[in-house]
Amino acid sequence: MTPEPSAYLSISGLAKRFGNFTALEDIDLEVAQGEFVCFLGPSGCGKTTLLRAIAGLDIQDEGRILMAGRDVSTATPAMRDFGIVFQSYALFPNLTVADNVGYGLVNRGQPRTKIEARVTELLELVGLPDQGPKYPLQLSGGQQQRVALARALATSPGLLLLDEPLSALDARVRVHLREQIRDLQKRLGVTTIMVTHDQEEALTMADRIVVMNHGVIEQVGTPEEVYRDPATAFVADFVGKMSFFPGRVAGPGRVQIAGVELSCDDDRGMPAGSAVSLGLRPEEVKVRGVSAADPNAVEVLIDDLEFLGSYYRARLLPGGEAVPITADFSANLMRDLAISEGMRIHVVLPAESLRLFPVEEAAGLRAEAA
Repeated sequence: MTPEPSAYLSISGLAKRFGNFTALEDIDLEVAQGEFVCFLGPSGCGKTTLLRAIAGLDIQDEGRILMAGRDVSTATPAMRDFGIVFQSYALFPNLTVADNVGYGLVNRGQPRTKIEARVTELLELVGLPDQGPKYPLQLSGGQQQRVALARALATSPGLLLLDEPLSALDARVRVHLREQIRDLQKRLGVTTIMVTHDQEEALTMADRIVVMNHGVIEQVGTPEEVYRDPATAFVADFVGKMSFFPGRVAGPGRVQIAGVELSCDDDRGMPAGSAVSLGLRPEEVKVRGVSAADPNAVEVLIDDLEFLGSYYRARLLPGGEAVPITADFSANLMRDLAISEGMRIHVVLPAESLRLFPVEEAAGLRAEAA
């Protein structure tokens, strides 16, 4: 793979094995200068192994890594231009906040006055201007994470690596800090890669998301592309919520589930008779202004309603042997239509919102869930 001129990081044919276990297989990826990319996937999918290979902490068995056009495939971490923030923060407890931030600059032999000025600048940048004399244990988890971020940025690296930096924080602090990190990255323009298993973090922070599973990349795209047009059943199920129904292609733009034939814009050119898994996101089920005569209208029983604050998650049972449909009803919809459990209503499954996947992909998801 020839790197594009704008690519700061280029990875080609990368593989990593631990004994008989293949952690990464044939990874190809390019990250543009100044881009914020999230590696997203479940535990054990290979995302942290890939980050460590980029950092030179675990050298790959095969493949090539270029940073700013320089081949660093076998270079030591010290020879690669990056800063890293670990999940555990890894701050030195016996050093003050200021000394932690300036640690890399001291190792590079920078003059003391220059180090002090840079530390002051960075502590201001991360919102901790008065915390320099304190020790890490005197700070909250969120503050410690910001110190770790300042330390990673101290040497002005070309690449910033974040290994699940927010997973140890409580929900409110996590939301606040992810906004700060994203704003800081935009201001500095530093190329950034973040590992996370949290889809909300990836969707809100990333320019592009790299969805990984079992050591391979399933899809690379913007948050909107990954969510709205998932390339595989795994991506559709992992990023957001999706209901899956077994069916068959009835013809061009037509699919049949449980004896009901529906229009479907996403037939993917599959021949009639092909077994498929039909996917639909909960928020795409249309309820308001629906009649039995509408295209793709289905009568359902509201079997269960789960209150989730600003909306209700509904379990809808179509007639026959169809798989239950999951739908999200806003509080306004619940009030306006007086929705309650036990009601029978008509819903529309919009043709443009239905996604087709090979049946074996969804079968694999069910097997893993079991």
